[in-house]
Parts: sequence; C-alpha cells; structure tokens
Amino acid sequence: MKISGPFEVKLLPLNHTVESKGGVALGRMSIDKTFHGDLSATSKGEMLSAMTPVKGSAGYVAIEQTTGTLNGKKGSFVLQHFGIMAGTDSRLVLEVVPDSGTEELTGLSGTMNIDIKDGKHYYEFEYELKT
Repeated sequence: MKISGPFEVKLLPLNHTVESKGGVALGRMSIDKTFHGDLSATSKGEMLSAMTPVKGSAGYVAIEQTTGTLNGKKGSFVLQHFGIMAGTDSRLVLEVVPDSGTEELTGLSGTMNIDIKDGKHYYEFEYELKT
C-alpha cells in the first residue's frame, strides 16, 4: 500500500550531554507531529543532530512513536530516521522499526518519504501489514 498526505511538525531544543568540538554543533530536539489523511496520527520522539562548519553539511538520527489510525486500523508503530545532508545532495531514510506495530498495526513494515514544498510538510508512506 502507498498513501500520502500533509503533516505538521514542531521541533523544540532539548538539553544534551555531549560537548561539541571542532566547529561541529551537536543538538538534541523533541519531535511532535500530526499526520493527516490515510495516516491520521500523532507522533512524539527525539532527534540528535550534527551540523558541521561547512554550510549545508549535517546529519541526524531520530526515533518517533506514531499513534493513531492507518487506513482505519488503530495502533502505534515506531519510525527510525537517518538523514545526511552534503551541500545540495541529501539522503533521508525513514523506516518502521521491525515488530514495533501494536494492536491492529501488528506486523507493520514500511518506509516513509518526506517532502517540503512552500514551507509545508508532506509524507509518502509505502507499507505492508502482515496479518
């Protein structure tokens, strides 16, 4: 199955314990999202990031727990992020953590793409639900 829709995201800085060195800025943020469409859900999570002194060069990882309905099926699942930015080149992987689906979403697997257009966020979620 493949679905898509808009979402809102709110990121807030959190305290972190790792000291930045060599001009690299390390950060930790909370993630709060609201998904709309066939994925009607909210998510909460945390992100760790590293921004280098080179403009447009950075990386991040994140984990977020998503709770709501997916095509009418109720439950939750965890998304894991891995993002790399190198100038105009970037790579982003969002994948459902294996065996993280609960309730009617038990057996969920899949990948999500994120697109930002005119300051608005959109998701495309390709998934499989094994029963």
